Amino acid sequence: MWSLETLGRVRLSKHFYMRDFLYSEISNMHGVPNVPPDPELTIENGRMLCTDLLDPLEETFGRLAIRSGYRSPTLNGYGNAHKLNCAANDNPIECHIWDIGRGDKAVAGTSLAIPWFTDRYEAGRDWRDLAWWIHDHLPYSEAWFFPKLAAFNLVWRPSPLRTISSYIAPRGMLLRAGEEPSEPLRERQARYADFPPFRGIDFPNCLTE
Repeated sequence: MWSLETLGRVRLSKHFYMRDFLYSEISNMHGVPNVPPDPELTIENGRMLCTDLLDPLEETFGRLAIRSGYRSPTLNGYGNAHKLNCAANDNPIECHIWDIGRGDKAVAGTSLAIPWFTDRYEAGRDWRDLAWWIHDHLPYSEAWFFPKLAAFNLVWRPSPLRTISSYIAPRGMLLRAGEEPSEPLRERQARYADFPPFRGIDFPNCLTE
């Protein structure tokens, strides 16, 4: 029998527990519970997001700031209906509902900021420096960047789309699915030459529930 307390204690990866992704301002302000209808699938897809994408980010840049993680279909549907910046549950780009699909339709995403980069972005750094770093180092599916804090949505899928979009100038699509980057590798590497050394490490299996 699952309880929210038990679910929150589930370790998804070296650095993350399920509790890190359950907080929601919409849930708190509007009294809509953020409880997964399928905890096992939520955990399964959340572990892929954390191990493939978030752990390497935290190992490289230090502590991440998770802004919006998992949303139950009920919570996300409420947010969409009330225009609270939630995509419709059946929208292909909706990534916060981790238990909405299996197999090729599996998805898990989160909104986050990297304080190490936020400090530099607020001093004038180009958001594309981080976007190209992510493209060259992580098996991400989609990334969307936002003006506040250079926060971004980062998405895991079993078959990555590899797209980058932004609401920061230059707005729009930096990279479409199936396209080659507009900047050659050497130019991309020059953008992030001063970034910390990449740390994508294979750790012993330490996951417990």
